Amino acid sequence: MTCLQNPVSWRPLGKTGVHYWLVQRMAKTCGVDTAQAMSDGDLQEATWVDMVQHCRTCQWVDGCQRWLDQQDTESAASPPGACVNGDIFQRLAERQKQ
Repeated sequence: MTCLQNPVSWRPLGKTGVHYWLVQRMAKTCGVDTAQAMSDGDLQEATWVDMVQHCRTCQWVDGCQRWLDQQDTESAASPPGACVNGDIFQRLAERQKQ
């Protein structure tokens, strides 16, 4: 019989609806129009689903909500370093600026 030396602590995924809206808000705050990105072919539906799913694994939900609440939605912000989807938001924002 084998035992795990360092068992991984299991954490449940966050609620889909909460994280869907966090991803939506983060996109908007970072200056990303997700509908336009999909129309342009820069964002695939499967990628969007993966982003929401990845967000559900994040443990920075409270910090994310506070950060989003502090941002000015009129000017595009760079995604915070703690955002698990930050690289994607940054790429999409840069693409839409072109």
